[in-house]
Parts: sequence; C-alpha cells; structure tokens
Amino acid sequence: GNTYDRSLVVDGEEASLVVFDIWEQDDSQWLQNHCMKMGDAYIIVYSVTDKVSFEKASELRIQLRRARQTEDIPIILVGNKSDLVRSREVSVDEGRACAVVFDCKFIETSAALHHNVKDLFEGIVRQIRLRKDSKEDNARRMANTKRRESIGKKAKRFLGRIVAKNNKKMAFKAKSKSCHDLSVL
Repeated sequence: GNTYDRSLVVDGEEASLVVFDIWEQDDSQWLQNHCMKMGDAYIIVYSVTDKVSFEKASELRIQLRRARQTEDIPIILVGNKSDLVRSREVSVDEGRACAVVFDCKFIETSAALHHNVKDLFEGIVRQIRLRKDSKEDNARRMANTKRRESIGKKAKRFLGRIVAKNNKKMAFKAKSKSCHDLSVL
C-alpha cells in the first residue's frame, strides 16, 4: 500500500506521523481487519461530491468502533473536495451530524487546494496526545498554546449561546461544536 512518513511541529513539539493509505489497495477481508486492529488514530475520508462514499464512511466508522470498542482511539471524519461546491451531495451539516452521532471529530478539507490539510494532521497529533499523555502534560501544552481571546470574540460567543437556546438549529450547532475542535477531546 501507500505509506507516507511526515514530521511536523505541533504546539512546539516535534511529531512524526506514519500514514498508511492501504484501504482501497486490496479487497481482502484479512487486510481490512488487520488495519482496524492497528494504529493510534483513524481518518475516515469521504467525498462531499459522492453520497455513497459518505454512507460507506458511516459503515466503516461502525466497524472501527466494533473492532476496537474497549480502546479510546481517535477517529476523524473528513469530508474532502470541499472546493467543489456545485457538485456537492453531502452538506456540512450532514457531516457534522454524522460526527456527533458517531462521537468522532469532523473537518472538511480540499486536498487539491490544501485547505485544512495542515489542520487535519495537527489535529490528529493533538488527539493522540490528549488520549496518551498525562493530564499534566496536556494542561501544560494547552497553557503554552492558548491564545488570548478579544472582548469582542467573547461577547460574540456569549451571544451565540443565548441565541442557540431559542433556535433549535443553532442549538444543534452549539452542541456539536466540539466535533470541529481537533485540539480537545
């Protein structure tokens, strides 16, 4: 299969990622079962221009949890090809709702435009660290990287929560907000 090795600096610490992209290489059930039993994190990618790939991603997510049900393995649902707006078959809200239902993280990317690709890989590293490192290490790391939020942004966030209480669609977005933040559990 295709293997990619990449080093990157996340939150001031170097990390090395080895990505195995072997799912579609072979239809053998053994290989797919083997893939589900190894790895520190999983990225499930679907095309926002293909509803069938979105449905297959949902099925794969269920299989992954079944295979590793006792482990807290990070899974990130990725809607790719977000740049192809006119061909879109899966909305952002559908992707977000799927991530909330399946208790995983969610991000949309465009590999062609490199949109959110760096955020995705940094998010993978953060999710692995949050689950494997001690609470003290994670607290120290977050304290070093926390940005100061302006008064305007704080007010906007506060008002957004008030509006969300009165609007069911906004309440859903507020409830599912954490599925977008790849730096928290």
